[in-house]
Parts: sequence; C-alpha cells; structure tokens
Amino acid sequence: MIKIKDVYFLKSCGKISEFPEYEYPEVAFLGRSNVGKSSLINMLMNRKRLVKTGSSPGVTKTINFFILNGSISIADLPGFGYANVRRGLKKSFMPLMSRYIAGRKNLVLAFLLIDIRRLPERHEKEILHLLGKNRIPTAIALTKCDKLSRGKQAGRIKDICGELGVGQGALFPTSAKTRSGRKELLDLIADYAGRRREALARV
Repeated sequence: MIKIKDVYFLKSCGKISEFPEYEYPEVAFLGRSNVGKSSLINMLMNRKRLVKTGSSPGVTKTINFFILNGSISIADLPGFGYANVRRGLKKSFMPLMSRYIAGRKNLVLAFLLIDIRRLPERHEKEILHLLGKNRIPTAIALTKCDKLSRGKQAGRIKDICGELGVGQGALFPTSAKTRSGRKELLDLIADYAGRRREALARV
C-alpha cells in the first residue's frame, strides 16, 4: 500500500489546453454528483479537506489535478447526472470528460464511483463503456457501504454486477466514514502507477 507522504492541489482545468503535461501516471475518479467522491479521495489521501465538497451538487465543471508523493497524478472529474444542472453546463463539461478519457495518454487507472444503495443508470453505463472503449483499466468503488448491513451489501453488489455486466472482482466496497476499502484502492493505485513507470523505463 502507498504511504501518503505528500499530496497537494495542482490546478483546476476547464479546457483541454489547460491540462498539465507530465509523465506522471494518472489516476482518475469519476462519479455521479453526491456519490461521495470528495469524501473518498480525502479518505484515501488521509486529508480532511484536500478536495472541497461543493455546496451545490453538480455545479463543479472543472477537472481538478493533485500530485501524490511527487510522482502520481490524481484527477478529480466533475460529478455527472445531477438533474438540476443547467443544460448549458451539462453540454460544457460532459464533452470535457469524454475528451479527457479519450486523449489523456498517461491515464493508467480510473475509479468509477457508485453509491451502493442505488443501481447504476445510463450515465454510469456510458462512462464505463467509454473507459472500456479507450482501454482504460477501471475499478468500481462502491461508496457509503457503512449505510448497509453486510447482508444487504452482498445483495446490492450482485445487483450492480448484473446491471453493469461485470464480475464481483471489479467492485470494491468502501466507506469514507469507516475507512474501509482504503488499502485495496491504494494497492491498485500503486500497482498501475508502477506498471506505467516500468513501461517508461523500458523506452
């Protein structure tokens, strides 16, 4: 598991031309508004306020970049699927997310976050399809698992797998409150970041 030594906010980008350019392996976090993305990233990075939680769900339209241990890039993408977001705002950031996924060459891993209490809908399926189309390794982080008993978690995991057409090995139950799932997700980040570094070393 990665030991979090240092992590800091780098920049917010609303345009592809603003994206930072570096060879750091990058890990992206995507999810519906209110899924608990900010809380999960803060928990993983062992920081209380690294990622700020917006007062109005779905308003953030930029991709926020962070640097972990001086060698790994973390990308926090805008929440999607919030019904009250203005149509013009949706049109601006959904293409941004799509172009990010298709064109980010150093993207080595994506976490698609889904609230374990609800089934994935069209937006989650579209994002998962886009990640697969671009051959981006993807893990599904189930958030807010502390809200359900272990028995109910098992049932929801089975239902979500059925909706997405994936095996249970692709799903990782997490809770920002209890910090469950932290080791498993950090191990994934370390694994895929290490593969990227090895590949660059061979070039």
